[in-house]
Amino acid sequence: MAQILADLKSRGLVFQATNENLDKHFLLETCPVYCGFDPTSASLHIGSLLPILGLMRFQRAGFRPIILLGGATGLIGDPSGKSSERKLLTKEEIEANGKAIKNQFRRFLDFDKGKCSALIVDNSNWFARYFFVDFLRDIGKHFSIGNILAKESVKNRLEAGVSFTEFSYILMQAYDFLYLFDTLGCRIQLGGQDQWGNITAGIELIRKLRGKEAFGVTFPLITTSSGKKFGKTEAGTIWLDRNLTSPYQLYQYMVNTSDRDVVKYLQYFTFLTLEEIKNYSEIIIKEPEKRKPQKRLAWEVTRLVHGEKMAGMAKKASEVLFGGEVSEIADETLEEIFPDVPKANFIASKLSKGIELTAALVSCNAVSSKGEAKRLISQGGVYVNNKKVESLNYKLTFNDLASEHFIIIRTGKKRFFILRFD
Repeated sequence: MAQILADLKSRGLVFQATNENLDKHFLLETCPVYCGFDPTSASLHIGSLLPILGLMRFQRAGFRPIILLGGATGLIGDPSGKSSERKLLTKEEIEANGKAIKNQFRRFLDFDKGKCSALIVDNSNWFARYFFVDFLRDIGKHFSIGNILAKESVKNRLEAGVSFTEFSYILMQAYDFLYLFDTLGCRIQLGGQDQWGNITAGIELIRKLRGKEAFGVTFPLITTSSGKKFGKTEAGTIWLDRNLTSPYQLYQYMVNTSDRDVVKYLQYFTFLTLEEIKNYSEIIIKEPEKRKPQKRLAWEVTRLVHGEKMAGMAKKASEVLFGGEVSEIADETLEEIFPDVPKANFIASKLSKGIELTAALVSCNAVSSKGEAKRLISQGGVYVNNKKVESLNYKLTFNDLASEHFIIIRTGKKRFFILRFD
């Protein structure tokens, strides 16, 4: 079982680990391992994939993954990695977010795998039963103000100001670790590198109160080679909920990864072997224009998040812009690909008898006349769903629908037009 740590290290996924005994511990047993997620949004984002994949890797290695939803800590707000205090959400908002996020985890982890079955717990269940004074007496007395102030998550916020609410967050997360240690035998916590202070606080608490050893592993925070925050675009955050970020948008985000970042992301976000990834690093040098590593990364991540069918549709949609055949794509995806192209509306029933392509070209303002349309077709410059039209008398039928309601017309290399049929 020590192989899991070696695999994480070989992929560059270990930013910090608590001590050398971690390797020895993995040789002896496969205890539960947990990672916490505060439900401060209705969806997890692409940055959450790193710890999620960490849990997946541990489960595949024989460990039981525990997802801790911060129903209580989410009401407080973690100061880690933040320059100012978070906006506090209501209990109702946190509960609604938690329900949505629970469903997302079922895409990634196996909840029916015997002793390795994934488990979701919510820390609101135990904090709701803990009186404030009792918590201060039982837990608070084991933390010195000096040690808390020395933690990076708190120290970095002192200048901007940190409230007592946020200041107490570290105690709550430390108690989470102790609670899971006592009730489920969990001795390993995972998290991003900004969680190091919170994780070590829990380890110290377990040592003081139980006289036992616990462990922590953190993953690196990801930035692009250009210095931008991973998962952020001009349009906003890349979410794992398809209603907030479509499979096509996710695929496009990953396929646009730079050559400098793609090998690292293949190591981070896929289960490809290091040998396979090494081959892709060589392809970047030999055939950079084909972007094969980026396409494989986009496929693997989109398939992981949205399933093979959605990934296939996203891949096909992406290829449309490079001349790939347009077929069996959702209406909303086509509208995403072509948000600003000229459109023309038709009555769908007319497709049963056929609609002259020359007339359709005039209707969507691709050409000014049928004569011009015929000249363009004869020169090989008209495409229906990216397939070249050879006949001057071509008629559009139901067979030409690329999606439920759309046919895509292209003239030349890059001029697209949408025909909608209702």
